[in-house]
Amino acid sequence: MVGSIEAKSYLTNGSVQLQHNGPNLEEKLDDFRRLLGKSDKDPLKIVSIGAGAWGSVFAALLQESYGGFRDKFQIRIWRRAGRAVSRETAEHIFEVINSREDILRRLIRRCAYLKYVEARLGDRTLYADEILKDGFCLNMVDTPLCPLKVVTNLQEAVWDADIVVNGLPSTETRQVFEEISMYWKERITVPVIISLSKGIETALEPVPHIITPTKMIHQATGVPIENVLYLGGPNIAAEIYNKEYANARICGAEKWRKPLAKFLRQPHFIVWDNSDLVTHEVMGGLKNVYAIGAGMVAALTNESATSKSVYFAHCTSEMIFITHLLAEEPEKLAGPLLADTYVTLLKGRNAWYGQMLAKGEINRDMGDSISGKGMIQGVSAVGAFYQLLSQSSLSIMHPEEKKPVAPVESCPILKTLYKILITREQSTQAILQALRDETLNDPRDRIEIAQSHAFYRPSLLDQP
Repeated sequence: MVGSIEAKSYLTNGSVQLQHNGPNLEEKLDDFRRLLGKSDKDPLKIVSIGAGAWGSVFAALLQESYGGFRDKFQIRIWRRAGRAVSRETAEHIFEVINSREDILRRLIRRCAYLKYVEARLGDRTLYADEILKDGFCLNMVDTPLCPLKVVTNLQEAVWDADIVVNGLPSTETRQVFEEISMYWKERITVPVIISLSKGIETALEPVPHIITPTKMIHQATGVPIENVLYLGGPNIAAEIYNKEYANARICGAEKWRKPLAKFLRQPHFIVWDNSDLVTHEVMGGLKNVYAIGAGMVAALTNESATSKSVYFAHCTSEMIFITHLLAEEPEKLAGPLLADTYVTLLKGRNAWYGQMLAKGEINRDMGDSISGKGMIQGVSAVGAFYQLLSQSSLSIMHPEEKKPVAPVESCPILKTLYKILITREQSTQAILQALRDETLNDPRDRIEIAQSHAFYRPSLLDQP
């Protein structure tokens, strides 16, 4: 179809409207289709793997933007089948539905309302993939999305996809993409993969280094690294869907990052592009580590502004210290890292997790995947960064003791979080004890040490 069209889309509150998609939107779609070599009758096929909050919102944003061009664009989302929705959650969804006339009308029109009534009464069990089709992401049921095409068969989801969006936690990425690689053995074209995942693994051989989700995907599938990109930024998924102004960076090879930035950009969601793939990805995982501690401090001090500022000074100095080990030009990361950290401390799930642990409303035996929140990726990141920075082969000179020590010895907050979350030898109160330790150095000293020494270790990011 040439020119503008009247396309059906969904407002942020989930209601249907007819919007006039001007030539600019269709031109963006056509430009990207041409780059992929798509023929007129072959739609651009996108699949989002994983149905967490950000993966679901990302898919919904694309559906709202381009879903009206049905002959040119298709998007679907994959999640595992069989995840039952608790009766408590079903009751809450029912309340959300009945508080929103637009959602209520939409479900009645789609003959989908009755099942929510039955689930509210306990006469029926709902499933996560079932409610996602109606726009309810299990991790953010208070923010209904537009209806989505959901598939539970992974092979069906990915076999012919032009773009694959990784919305999985880093802890699941490798396993799922190893399975995906089996379905791509006979594939002729190479897909483009956009990873939204913020998390890392540590490998110790042949030298200690970090493995990021994009690296996991490249290793698992054999897709060239130039076709694997990372998208991240300081944002909260529900707020982006509700059209709060936000920005993000897509990082990777120039061939794809620049056209993707243009394709993904929306008036309320500005996407910049950057060539530094791995470092931005690692920083996305690093801020989750310290967000958990911030949540603990907030809960244990009854939201004391003074205590939180003391913690912020120490945690930011540790992050600066670590970035000097990981990046050749760490000062370029200061703005993006602090912005991402700030929003995570304000409203992110990792800070929430730390708060709930400190309040005793959840416990560590419940694991890293929390109902209604999804995977708390900061927990595994604590273990990964501690393991990496405790290696003696990375030793630095201690400024006072004048002897080589592992970098982790200069990161007391990270060490304490490791003892709370991983070895479980200390309670959450230990985070306050770490802050109040009279032998604790001025955070400024840690920054000066990092800035005055040749710290950069390219091997840590598996760079030559």
